[in-house]
Amino acid sequence: MKTIFLLATSLTLGFAKAQNTSPVDPTKFDHPVKVACVGDSITQGVGAKRGKSWPAQLQQMLGEKWKVENFGLSGTTLMNSGNKPYQKSPHFKRAKASAADVVVIMLGTNDTKPNNWKHFEKDYEKDYRDLIAHFSSQAGKPRIFLCLPPYIAKDGNWGINDPNTVAQKPVVMKIAKGLGLGLIDVHSALKGQDDLIPDKVHPNTGGATVIAKAVHFGLTGKKATD
Repeated sequence: MKTIFLLATSLTLGFAKAQNTSPVDPTKFDHPVKVACVGDSITQGVGAKRGKSWPAQLQQMLGEKWKVENFGLSGTTLMNSGNKPYQKSPHFKRAKASAADVVVIMLGTNDTKPNNWKHFEKDYEKDYRDLIAHFSSQAGKPRIFLCLPPYIAKDGNWGINDPNTVAQKPVVMKIAKGLGLGLIDVHSALKGQDDLIPDKVHPNTGGATVIAKAVHFGLTGKKATD
């Protein structure tokens, strides 16, 4: 009986993970699917035209069966030991209070700065898991999708750089796989398209479109129509 119980538990956990990484089906909801976009300046919309941040464009792509909210805040770090921790911001509180059905996390860019990067080995994975736990423990049990941090063009800017961004990728993939969360490869979507990142860090409107399309595919399993 013990063996049967363990097998059943294993199958149940496997099914739960499959459900968490499968596309979100808006027909399963009796209201527009609420999406909370958690991030830094790239999510906030710095670099893109007004009203053309990637969350705003994602809303247009998804349509009326979805409600996308932007909780991005410029300069914030994933790590609580960073110079401007997202978890200590009012945007974090508002993201939690939004009672979202889906949470999309895209943080890590500002963590690549030298003054923050020195804490990477000790704090990055720990604090990422802590951030996730704040959302996964909510009563509504939102679906959570992790984004690989965006590609940084050329030699970067303000201390932000792509080599450190690339170093974050296996950690994010490990966390997503271990917790059965959705994973969205924003980095590969932008990689090599330096013309879409004029200041080497913040995607312009076209770059925000690329991110929105990657997130759209991650959430729905379908390519966005232009």
